[in-house]
Amino acid sequence: QVQLVESGGGSVQAGGSLRLSCAASGYLSNRYLMGWFRQAPGQEREAVAAIDSGGNTKYEDPVKGRFTISLDNHKDTVYLEMKNLKPEDTAMYYCARENGATIGSLERAAMWELAFTGQGTQVTVSS
Repeated sequence: QVQLVESGGGSVQAGGSLRLSCAASGYLSNRYLMGWFRQAPGQEREAVAAIDSGGNTKYEDPVKGRFTISLDNHKDTVYLEMKNLKPEDTAMYYCARENGATIGSLERAAMWELAFTGQGTQVTVSS
């Protein structure tokens, strides 16, 4: 089993920044995929960004150029640096992880279909 704990959410005004963290613990493999997806009330889940243990990244179009995903392998933590936040970024942000997977795995499965998901952290952006 893998446990994922997200932190760093909060409320900011449009144009502001936040950094989300997701710390993994439990049975962790050296090869893995981690990433973020979000869901706003009444909306469908939406992938945000992903990174694998090889450093390969994938960003969805709405966040390209504004969000940066990164890994700290020593801390088994993934970060999501979010800049120039917009009201439409308001959502619950979830971290997900799959041992043994890579960025290429997302061609066959959505982020929320990965084996492990955290409890989420709320991001609210006001105009």
